[in-house]
Amino acid sequence: MTKNFHIQQEFSRLLTAAVINGSFRQALLDNPGEAISSGFGGEAFNLGADVVKRLSTIRATSLAEFASQMTNI
Repeated sequence: MTKNFHIQQEFSRLLTAAVINGSFRQALLDNPGEAISSGFGGEAFNLGADVVKRLSTIRATSLAEFASQMTNI
């Protein structure tokens, strides 16, 4: 499995968690780094510190906007 495929899988898990849970979605929009580091439903997001740091710079007001910016990571 390539590193890129793994990251895409984790991005998918992250967005799925945000879609199904409004509290997590808001946390992700308010403070992406903290939300990602905290995980969701007892599950961790397996992303390297460099990726989390880049995701932490996203500033979005909607999940669609977040996902759009995430594709540039």
